[in-house]
Amino acid sequence: MNRENKKKSFEKGYYKTHPCHETFTCKVCGRLVVPAGAGSAHRNHCPNCLSSLHVDMEPGDRQAECGGIMDPIAVWVRNRGEWTIIHRCRRCKSLCANRIAADDNPIKLMSIAMKPVASPPFPLEYLEAMTGMDNDRSKDKTHGP
Repeated sequence: MNRENKKKSFEKGYYKTHPCHETFTCKVCGRLVVPAGAGSAHRNHCPNCLSSLHVDMEPGDRQAECGGIMDPIAVWVRNRGEWTIIHRCRRCKSLCANRIAADDNPIKLMSIAMKPVASPPFPLEYLEAMTGMDNDRSKDKTHGP
């Protein structure tokens, strides 16, 4: 079954209990994506551009009618250090989290992770000023009243 043909009927929750052997062409970058190399039995995004399709309401259920492109917008790290990609649907704006795969593009992952650091919500000069004030205060404490 191709991912593009998601209407093919399987019982509800089929992909939760069965490996996903689908091969699909990424709708964003055009790369042919195969299940091998993911490091798990479930491939749910392109390892090149990290984009996905909105096909699930819950992981593996294939019940979403939206079908929109899911853009990778952030990463977060779970308690045990496992990285997860946050996707947002272009069509319905829904958010979901997907575990990274073994063959995901490390440069793209780091680019997403560093985006907030590269574009902070305040001028970088504020950090410089705050750092200068902290150093002045610590000097005052070490040299007495």
